Amino acid sequence: MKGSSFSLCLFSTVFLLLMLPSLGLKRLHLGSCVLSMNFQEMRNEFLEIKGYVQAEDGNLDKRILKSSEALQDTKPTERCCFFRHLLRFYLDRVFKNYQTTNHHIRRKVSSLANSFLGIKKELRLCLDAQTAVVKALGELDILLRWIEKTK
Repeated sequence: MKGSSFSLCLFSTVFLLLMLPSLGLKRLHLGSCVLSMNFQEMRNEFLEIKGYVQAEDGNLDKRILKSSEALQDTKPTERCCFFRHLLRFYLDRVFKNYQTTNHHIRRKVSSLANSFLGIKKELRLCLDAQTAVVKALGELDILLRWIEKTK
């Protein structure tokens, strides 16, 4: 009985791993951290609201993210920390502060925020908080140099 239970579990795991791409799940490699997310669902949620939200943007001269290519330039060892900061920005500033009277848009934005919360929770599991704190404090000189040079 134990052997058949193990075989069924192994078969289910292999089947799930083979089905990940077709289910819209994506594995995101951030240095030593690997996250799974339902990227296709998030993309579909955004595509439903993209036109509406972008039509609200009256400031087309400025961009926060210039292109996805610029994000690709992030070094593999820095991706985890960088992604964590992007998640925090979207969760603390963007999703919390976006306001609309359109209920459909509000539901989609809420769904995207929930997806980001799930990613943040999974990301927290692969970070050793004390190591990250020590690393950030040890590299404070880099931030201070950047502030000093920025005009």
